[in-house]
Amino acid sequence: MNEEKKGLSGAEILLKALQEEGVEIIFGYPGGVLLPLYDAMLDSPIRHILGRHEQGVVFAADGYARVSGKVGVCLATSGPGATNLVTGITNAFSDSIPLVVLTGQVPTSSLGSDSFQEVDIIGITMPITKHSYLVKDPRELPRIVKEAFYLARTGRPGPVLIDLPKDVLAEENVEPFPNDMKLKGYKIFGRGNNSNVEEVVQALSESKKPVIYAGGGVVTANAEGVLRQLAEKVNLPVVTTLMGIGSLPYSHPNLLGMVGMHGTVTANYTVDDCDLLIAVGVRFDDRVTSGLGHRFATKAKVIHIDIDPVEISKVVKTHLRIVGDARKIIEKLLEVLPENSLPGIDEWWGQIRSWQNDHPLSCDLNGLTPQLIIKTLGELAGSEAVIATDVGQHQMWVAQFYPIEQMRNYATSCGLGVMGYGLPASVGAQFARPHEKVFLVTGDGSLQMSIQELGTIAQNKLPVKIILLNNGVLGMVRQMQKMFYDGRYNQIQLEGNPDFVKVAEAYGIRGIHVNSVDQVRSAIEEAVNYSGPILLDFKISPEENVLPFVPPGKAITEMIVR
Repeated sequence: MNEEKKGLSGAEILLKALQEEGVEIIFGYPGGVLLPLYDAMLDSPIRHILGRHEQGVVFAADGYARVSGKVGVCLATSGPGATNLVTGITNAFSDSIPLVVLTGQVPTSSLGSDSFQEVDIIGITMPITKHSYLVKDPRELPRIVKEAFYLARTGRPGPVLIDLPKDVLAEENVEPFPNDMKLKGYKIFGRGNNSNVEEVVQALSESKKPVIYAGGGVVTANAEGVLRQLAEKVNLPVVTTLMGIGSLPYSHPNLLGMVGMHGTVTANYTVDDCDLLIAVGVRFDDRVTSGLGHRFATKAKVIHIDIDPVEISKVVKTHLRIVGDARKIIEKLLEVLPENSLPGIDEWWGQIRSWQNDHPLSCDLNGLTPQLIIKTLGELAGSEAVIATDVGQHQMWVAQFYPIEQMRNYATSCGLGVMGYGLPASVGAQFARPHEKVFLVTGDGSLQMSIQELGTIAQNKLPVKIILLNNGVLGMVRQMQKMFYDGRYNQIQLEGNPDFVKVAEAYGIRGIHVNSVDQVRSAIEEAVNYSGPILLDFKISPEENVLPFVPPGKAITEMIVR
């Protein structure tokens, strides 16, 4: 006769703790050491989504987190399963995306013995996580899970890793400890202080050429509403980073576009000529500054608002630092900032409008160009659509031409720039927003980095719409070889590409070839209206370049524009 079960197993305690944190979906891939957990999942309401590669599951969790605002959760087995997560963890760390990463581990009795599929994933990921836990006692799981989610979502968000030995998951009749957190030395900055906010008001009153520089911290803090109020209250121009796209609607008259390497001429000129730069939730990374902090916005007094004090004055000299939550600080600023407090700003706007008229984002809309495809997609997809991208030329064309009107409708790999991110991220985005249309814009190089995730889409009948800009080359590398290496092309031809429509059809996904400009609108309309997953293969020219383009090491005003 079986002995009556008095407590839960370690795996059951883990799943219960995840439920208490609101987890509904785990993106994962099983392995031997995780079998106690996968067995317990059969009795759990948490849904498990089987990816086709561990890198796919971490990118899916990332896409889920970006468009939902929740913590993404992924799971992989020990050894190669865990190490296959490293790129995705790094990506989340670079872009401040909240993830809880669960990894299987060999039994505690085998740790340090170089046993089969043992790897020190804690040591490997230490520089790319906010914190990591190696669980040695299943009774500690409620506290560890609670701490992990708290760390992942608060302050500057990021990934937290929990390493789970097999015996910890398998142990039976466990009486868990309370889940009281024991965090020490972890500080979250809030509203800044009143004197700082008053200094911002004073700086604005003295400014003739102000601009807001908005980054991913605006999205993280859910500060898009107050940022818009601030821009409108005193009629401030706004530029964004790639991460900051969506912090002000694409159609808003105060938005000047993206700043930096592939930013608009107007945005780059405005930042270069401003006398007050209000930076909100940005890193001043080299794709904006060209790595030339000493030559960036040299005429400006710089105000930097950021949740992470380490970022302030790291790259560009900051005259006024405000450490805290962007939304709370802007709310406080709105309380004390007088209406129409910048009466002399009309002349500045006149200069800005002149730049916009003289240097619009131009493109050929008469041929089968990527810009035409993206602009047509923007017209037909609707403002509720979620856009995911991979990395490369197509990513920049989307940033330039797709009308992102709402925050969290956009998922792309920014700080790390990972090819292969987009397809699994679109999986996560579709699970996060099951009632919205999700579009992936990708290239033939990027798609082949994670093409196996078409199986995840097919298995789960996800209605993801894939817009493939197929030029047969590694486009961004080719562009730089053309511009800076006299067209001496090397290893950029993707000869032997498959017929991507046939590949999609092999997975049971509908596919359409688009070979002429006359087919563009009808093909996209068909994708928008189709109820299932679909891939549109657009054959574009490899000669298309992303412009404007600031060459590496040049100031942002030294753009190649044609």
